[in-house]
Amino acid sequence: MPVAPLAQRDGIDPVRLRLPPDPEGAWPTVGAYLLGRYGGAVGAERVGAMLDAGRFVGADGRAAAGSEPYEPGRWLWFHRDPVAEERVPFEIGVVYRDERILVADKPHFLATTPRGRHVTETAVARLRAGLGLPALQPAHRLDRLTAGLVLFVVRAEDRGAYQLLFKERRVRKEYEAVAAYDPAVELPVTVRSRIEKERGVPAAREVPGEPNAVSRIELVERLGAFGRYRLLPETGKTHQLRVHMNALGLPILDDPLYPVVREDGPEDYRRPLRLLARTLEFTDPFTGEERRFGTRLSLSGPG
Repeated sequence: MPVAPLAQRDGIDPVRLRLPPDPEGAWPTVGAYLLGRYGGAVGAERVGAMLDAGRFVGADGRAAAGSEPYEPGRWLWFHRDPVAEERVPFEIGVVYRDERILVADKPHFLATTPRGRHVTETAVARLRAGLGLPALQPAHRLDRLTAGLVLFVVRAEDRGAYQLLFKERRVRKEYEAVAAYDPAVELPVTVRSRIEKERGVPAAREVPGEPNAVSRIELVERLGAFGRYRLLPETGKTHQLRVHMNALGLPILDDPLYPVVREDGPEDYRRPLRLLARTLEFTDPFTGEERRFGTRLSLSGPG
């Protein structure tokens, strides 16, 4: 795959696309294809303006003209127009950094990677731009509303080895949560269930079937009507800890999805989800060193 001829903007890579096969000759020119693909989303006038401005470039870095003949397999790159995003009013901290990895403390409300309406206001974009690390990529994901440790890989050639640690469950992760307290719930307990998350549906759900999500839940201390919990996930399904805590009747404090999906609206930065990724432990795949990292963040109690 060719190297992108366009530099990042604000820590965001350019969009890469490859012109698909066209056996029926539907797209006689590059412009015809781009209008067909993006005209409905941004308007034909905008696509035309981007072509006129030389915003679409080929592997050699030269602008592609809309009148050029269509060539299946050709690579093109471009930057999307920036959309104004509300800045998350918390900074991201660097816990550790060397030539291969960077461990960051991601604050609540900041997405790990670009997705949907969160593009520049993401941990990876902030770190790339702020530290001058254009190849930086996360080895795993942490939910936008969850704070705490995220492992990033500095060099592209090293990323696969660290991602494999998470895929093969060779990373020990410990979380902390503040949630409802119920003396009738016997703890510690290991919860096993099958969790599914449908695209476009905010909340995940438990369904019958072979378990694909396993979490150990321990009570650390009681805080009146609430408790402070240690959560030890063995798997990494979307919203797993939130789903399992809610299934026990112990929903995490200020969770906007469980047990009830809150109506979409402005972020309330005074009420973050009380869930924190506290520690990461693993054997480094390159040095064999036992690594353990702890967060510098803390959770506030109820109130």
